[in-house]
Amino acid sequence: MRRLTIAFICLALAGVLVTARPAAADVTLPHVIGDNMVLQRGMKAPIWGTASPGERVTVSIGKKSVSATADAQGKWSVKLPKLKAGGPLQLTVAGKNTITLKNVLVGEVWVCSGKSNMAFPLAAANNAKQEIAAAKYPHIRLFTVPRKSTPEPQTDVDAAWKACTPETAPSFSAVAYFFGRELHQRLGVPIGLINTSYGGTPAEAWTRLDVLKRTPAAASFLDHYDKSVANLPRLKKQYQQRLAAWRKAAAKARQAGRRAPRRPYPPLGPGHPHAPAGLYNAMLAPLMPFAIRGAIWYQGESNASRAFQYRTIFPTMIRNWRHDWGEGDFSFYWVQLANFRPTKPDPGDSTWAELREAQSMTLSLPHTGEAVIIDIGAALNIHPTNKQDVGKRLALWALRKNYRRHLVYEGPRYQSMTVEGDQIRLHFKHVGDGMVAKGGGPLTSFAIAGKDRHFVWATARIEGDDIVVFSSKVPHPVAVRYGWADNPVCNLYNAEGLPASPFRTDTWPGITVPNK
Repeated sequence: MRRLTIAFICLALAGVLVTARPAAADVTLPHVIGDNMVLQRGMKAPIWGTASPGERVTVSIGKKSVSATADAQGKWSVKLPKLKAGGPLQLTVAGKNTITLKNVLVGEVWVCSGKSNMAFPLAAANNAKQEIAAAKYPHIRLFTVPRKSTPEPQTDVDAAWKACTPETAPSFSAVAYFFGRELHQRLGVPIGLINTSYGGTPAEAWTRLDVLKRTPAAASFLDHYDKSVANLPRLKKQYQQRLAAWRKAAAKARQAGRRAPRRPYPPLGPGHPHAPAGLYNAMLAPLMPFAIRGAIWYQGESNASRAFQYRTIFPTMIRNWRHDWGEGDFSFYWVQLANFRPTKPDPGDSTWAELREAQSMTLSLPHTGEAVIIDIGAALNIHPTNKQDVGKRLALWALRKNYRRHLVYEGPRYQSMTVEGDQIRLHFKHVGDGMVAKGGGPLTSFAIAGKDRHFVWATARIEGDDIVVFSSKVPHPVAVRYGWADNPVCNLYNAEGLPASPFRTDTWPGITVPNK
């Protein structure tokens, strides 16, 4: 929490660590409520903080004021009246002291979260030099939550809102920036982007602990963590030994002009980014209940080996966020995993395909959406640099679902199938102005199987809003798969240039189903 007093500022400037609680008389605010912030338009936006128990606090913006009394713990909160897009405005919070927040805008606010592909900075994206030079959007505001994991829920983060400039944009999330820029250019209103992401992390780290404990699909993850904690002294000692060996090996590699080996990972325990609920506690809880329109999410790679469990973990996490934010079923849009790893010559099983399926199954939750990027990944890079199209495809969902723009917002999506003798007819929705094989030529990445469950590559042709699939090797087909691989070669699109989502028509057990 911030304590806006001359003494505090002087200590901070002097580099003195301030750990004591604010004096009882001081009204305080969390950092997410600060100068340059964007308040969500058309919503009663919460403002909260601390003060002396029983202290009367008044929050004013423009000609509107609301008041509250701090409870026995010194906590207070108000909800501002609904505001229209615009600004800049000044917001004051007055009790025994007064806090004045400047350059406040009202517009659309989105939380942007996930792992490294969401954290991936603009400075590393395609055409970074040109994109950074053009990032002059004073009405787009950026807030980056520091990476941190804690065993207990926190109440604040050490961050600040910044206007989007060529100086502030390079380190910000590229996906979030391109998403926000698209909305800003299309809607013409201020955009607030809250980037809270941490590379390499599983969904369980972003979910509240008691929720995980009530979720059977999380049991193995929690058990693995508990065993690590129980053996932490021994594991830490082993880690230090591996770390010392790594440092020697890395030094030798550098001297020889070779790439250093991968640094060993520390053991699981409190404060580890993979700890269950650790990121929820430190990087999400302090943001609640800041008013938002919705969230965008890019994660899944770290859960691919447990894709079957993700069918439950992912929707559970979304419901957890929605419940705790207190806004109801706010919009939640995610990025389906991109193509990655070398392409295999024959149809087969794939953990990444099963994770994509788990993501798509989560569309059963209300107000959700999925940006398909099966066409813009990289075989040897888990962090594809084309973040422009990722942001735009996420923005299409928001533009259609939240802002009622009439546009095609996703590519063809499998709906149902009909067996017709020796071929299978597939029915699709979201075909737009028609389906096409991008680049011409035959459709690729379709496989077909009979009751023996052995898939072979198939011939596929477009017939209106359907696709007919067949193979002379499978005279009695029962199932079709499309793009069912880590890195499939997919060319099915709609005329609007959006790729079809990978799918399968069968429900046969995959390779990530846990052994009982």
